[in-house]
Amino acid sequence: MPPKPASAIKNYYDKLESIEQRGGKNEGATRDAFQSLLNEWGKPHSLVVIGEQTIESRKKSRIRLDGILIDNNRFHRGLWEAKDSSDTLEAEITKKISVGYPLDNIIFENTRQAVLFQGGQRVLSCDMRDHLRLKQLLEQFITFVPPDIEEFNKAVAKFREEIPTLAANLTDLIEEAKKKNKRFREALQSFLTLCRSSLNPDTTSAQVEDMLKQHLLTERIFRSIFQNSDFVRRNAVASELEKMVDALISQSNNRNEFLQTINHIYRPIEEKALSITDYNDKQALLNGLYEQFFQAYSTKTADTHGIVYTPAEIVRWMVTSVQKALESEFGLGLEAEGVHIIDPCVGTGTFMMEILQQIPASCLEEKYRHELHANEIQLLPYYIASQNIEHAYSERMGSYLSFEGICFADTLEIMEVPQLTMFALENSERVAKQKQAPIRVVIGNPPYNIGQENQNDNNKNRPHETVDKRIKETYAKASRATNVNKLSDVYVKFFRWATDRLGDRDGIVCFVSNNSFLEQIAFDGMRKHLLQDFTRIYTFDLGGNVRKNPKLSGTRHNVFGIQVGVTMTLLVRNQQHSTPELYYARLDEIWTKEQKLNHLTKLKDYTDVEWQLLMPDDRNTWLREGLQDDFKDLLPIGSKETKAVSGLNSESIFKTFCMGILTSRDSWVYDFNRETLVEKIKRFIETFNGEIDRYKRAGEPSDIDNFVLYDDKQIKWSRDLKSDLKRKRYAQFDQSKIRSGLFRPFTKKVYFFDSILNQDIALHPKFLPTSETEQENSVICLSGIGNNKPFHSLVTSAIPCFDLLEKTQCFPFYTYAEDGSNRQENITDFALQKYRDHYQDETITKWDIFHYVYAVLHAPAYRQKYAENLKRDLPRIPFVSAESFRAYVEAGAKLAKLHRDYEEVTPYTLKRLENRDVPLNWEVDDKGMKLSPDKISLRYNEWLTLANIPPKAFEYRLGNRSALEWVVDQYRVSTDSRSGLTHDPNDSENPKAIIKLVEQVVRVSLETVATIGNLPPLE
Repeated sequence: MPPKPASAIKNYYDKLESIEQRGGKNEGATRDAFQSLLNEWGKPHSLVVIGEQTIESRKKSRIRLDGILIDNNRFHRGLWEAKDSSDTLEAEITKKISVGYPLDNIIFENTRQAVLFQGGQRVLSCDMRDHLRLKQLLEQFITFVPPDIEEFNKAVAKFREEIPTLAANLTDLIEEAKKKNKRFREALQSFLTLCRSSLNPDTTSAQVEDMLKQHLLTERIFRSIFQNSDFVRRNAVASELEKMVDALISQSNNRNEFLQTINHIYRPIEEKALSITDYNDKQALLNGLYEQFFQAYSTKTADTHGIVYTPAEIVRWMVTSVQKALESEFGLGLEAEGVHIIDPCVGTGTFMMEILQQIPASCLEEKYRHELHANEIQLLPYYIASQNIEHAYSERMGSYLSFEGICFADTLEIMEVPQLTMFALENSERVAKQKQAPIRVVIGNPPYNIGQENQNDNNKNRPHETVDKRIKETYAKASRATNVNKLSDVYVKFFRWATDRLGDRDGIVCFVSNNSFLEQIAFDGMRKHLLQDFTRIYTFDLGGNVRKNPKLSGTRHNVFGIQVGVTMTLLVRNQQHSTPELYYARLDEIWTKEQKLNHLTKLKDYTDVEWQLLMPDDRNTWLREGLQDDFKDLLPIGSKETKAVSGLNSESIFKTFCMGILTSRDSWVYDFNRETLVEKIKRFIETFNGEIDRYKRAGEPSDIDNFVLYDDKQIKWSRDLKSDLKRKRYAQFDQSKIRSGLFRPFTKKVYFFDSILNQDIALHPKFLPTSETEQENSVICLSGIGNNKPFHSLVTSAIPCFDLLEKTQCFPFYTYAEDGSNRQENITDFALQKYRDHYQDETITKWDIFHYVYAVLHAPAYRQKYAENLKRDLPRIPFVSAESFRAYVEAGAKLAKLHRDYEEVTPYTLKRLENRDVPLNWEVDDKGMKLSPDKISLRYNEWLTLANIPPKAFEYRLGNRSALEWVVDQYRVSTDSRSGLTHDPNDSENPKAIIKLVEQVVRVSLETVATIGNLPPLE
């Protein structure tokens, strides 16, 4: 909805009054106020006014406008012409019309009067002090869509809508040609051989066919936009694909006949493309179509390769910063002879085009021919980049010259074994030339993708043997983290590759990337090596991590409109510097995308930034704000080092610990209902064991990923499950494996405890091996290293899920043999002696220590003081005064019993409000439970509301939710969209169970808050 006059128009009046009070009456003084008003009105429609623009008039002359209203495609949606307050507006309009001002959609105004023309006709005039009439004029101006743009938008929507169908039709055509067209089969095999020798030795026929379909579906549009009909003949890769096209359509009369069924989609797009003369506008159109195509054609491709357009402001800042760094560090520039530059993931070519703009024309040809390099692994962006870069060069130099520095290749593959012949000799020679180039500058926007979330998507990041090995022997080896899987993110591979690509040369790497490496624990080894490999590091944090800060919106606060944070990193290696220096700056987290990009424009380059010199600690922590130095002196609850020591003398409180259960198939192995769980587990096992049998019959093929059955309704794959298939480990159903699992806080489910059907059961077979051990053992669960939510902890005797809290780590009181025998206390003898010595009290027991720790973990002063430390490390426990120790032990024992045995607590009586118009019903319905805005009452279902909830109950929080909110969130009827499996918390044998649980959790919450509130001060 548009802004209200009370805000936007009032602001305009206030600005205008302020300007006029200072004597400003000419258009130069007053137009900023009206431009701001237009921008406010256009914002909900994704429209913005660009000031002072020159266009071609209806009479083919050049005219200067005060503003042009543009959309996301940079299409002109309206024009604006401002005049002095003292001007006679009607006379000025007559003059402008006489020189050919377009009247499609234009406002003329002089702060007193405004006139709107649309479709060549005067449609509205208004006194600008009449806010209602002004509102009407603004709304009519902003919402007007020129007919050609309306047709274009319809065509693009149709394009996106029909791409899957068109691709499917092409698939059918290709399948038919493979059967009946020998020439096509030969061309397909030839292209497949070339791809395997260049892009990936594991390239499949399906992937080659995918390239062909992309080429056929988009080549025509790109040819129209660039007006470059010779591209398919000039370009090495396009010419090879055209051979396949020729073979495919050899049995049709011509190409146009072959593609005539899609003319109704392509023609409006082509016509609009032909009408655009400004190259920046062509770029916006092209990138918009590019993203639209990939999101519709293949969300997997878009997901894996990060199909995101890099804003021009970021590109310009980075290129200019590299130029400045070259000058200040080495006395060189981008144009200097011998400075070879590469964009290893060129996308649509934006970085390389900006480089072409910043290199002086006098040395551009030499640089363009010999010292600029780029790679792209995806066919469409390779096409676009090739033509973009060649066009940018011809615009600067006035003549066309093919860009031979671009290769259709996987950058991370080029460093592998020597390549064979690639596509055509030309592309092969380009790659060979690039491999020999002494690269001094690496710049670009690498993809950010840690890997597929669901193995059933069969969309894994591709392994790269050499760079993966380098990460393992550097970043991973130097890490203290237990889990370094995040180092498999593609952007991390590019940092490693770029560092190695410089060799022993001085040089610069400049990437815009995911900012997770700045502070997450898994990247501590990467941070260590970056400071070893470079002498100056500048990292400019643009923020935007929606997952970390739920107050943000990716589309509003993130420069790419994505969910993860973004940073620009400038790495300089100058061996003249004896010690490395690390600099950091960040933009305001709450700034919108537009504010951030505007600020980058003002800063120009890295020399304009106010940097903070960081001093990393001995654990390679860069961002240390809020960290308490005394934390390291406290007694560790547990650590990797002490975990590895034999016996109970390791110098920590707990001998051993592990993460919560990681299933990779929660919908399958958890359920509220035992019978439902048994039925689906048996179905899963039957499918999996059948796949093992089929695997054996097929001769045990090595390519498991492309062998197994992908059916979400029958099976859910994970990495380990595929390994179990290769090892021919049959799964077995056993009633004893049906156990009690704590899925989320105060949410128990029946759970199938099995090493094959779970991704990682860690040490839990030694913590809670049998149902009997649940009666005597207690496990402290806490949010683990790298958590983004406030630290929280919970005791349970049920098998805890990894996502019970956040990255859950589990510390049991007892450990056992896997048959439940050989019970051992897990509190170390070292800790027992430490506490007895400190308090001079030989009566202290290991249970005392267990409960003391649990109380300290709940102490508000502890959580507040060490909040940042607890994100990076497992807890360390301070001593309290001797007078307070027993109070903490007693409080911890009370809290542990409350939380462990919450189902035995006396319910807190809530008032029950019945809806007499609805039949009695004890079941949670499809809408789920819902708290009122003031959280005083809870809608249970249409029939029942639970009222008089004490506000204090919401003070007991686990992460970002209170205990009661966790129950409300989890106890609902839900259906997994992929598997179709439904989880229903209602119990027909005990229909009031959920109501009782709600009232028990209210009681637990109130007593927890009271107990924590009575803790003595933490000294």
